[in-house]
Amino acid sequence: VQLQASGGGSVQAGESLRLSCEASGNIVFAINSMAWYRQAPGKSRELVAHINNGERTTYRDSVKGRFTISRDNAKKMVYLEMNNLKPEDTAVYYCNTEDPWKTEYWGEGTLVTVSS
Repeated sequence: VQLQASGGGSVQAGESLRLSCEASGNIVFAINSMAWYRQAPGKSRELVAHINNGERTTYRDSVKGRFTISRDNAKKMVYLEMNNLKPEDTAVYYCNTEDPWKTEYWGEGTLVTVSS
């Protein structure tokens, strides 16, 4: 299973970005949960948003109301729409998938830099 994330970049505070992640390989995408994590310099990796195979979503408190996770099962894609970005959102963002047998896969990260 391969996960390819894209869409990161450098923006000013208050601006928006949309991250995308495409899954490929031996994956039955529709039955997997998908998630976005992030890791800021000097900090541990943290869960940002999660969407299960029933499209139920959960978010960490600091991004609620600003970030939206969504998925397109036909395209094997997951997205993270990030609005009103803040400097504290600066991090490398990683795409993650977990199958029903709890096997996880990670993609390479995409860097998001938000300046004030």
